[in-house]
Amino acid sequence: MVKKGSWVQVHSVVLTTNERAPQVPESTKNVPLEMWVKGFLTADAEIGEEAEIRTITGRLEAGKLVQVEPAFTHSFGKFVPEILEIDQMLQQELFGGEA
Repeated sequence: MVKKGSWVQVHSVVLTTNERAPQVPESTKNVPLEMWVKGFLTADAEIGEEAEIRTITGRLEAGKLVQVEPAFTHSFGKFVPEILEIDQMLQQELFGGEA
């Protein structure tokens, strides 16, 4: 049981494939529009059950409870040495040296 007030993530289908706009690309039309939202549980719930959350901005959303204490897993990708070179060149040009 996940307790009320826990930081969680819910998932819901916003539009099914039949509800997608006709002008969207075929590859888009063939999949549902899904939403994953993080927030605080408004009542106790079990993973896999429908649950309501209150987001940081105060919005109420509902969906299937999929994760407790979700972590951020995105990144800006792997190190690119050329970007470091560009940074050093810009520092020199704009400020006359290293920051």
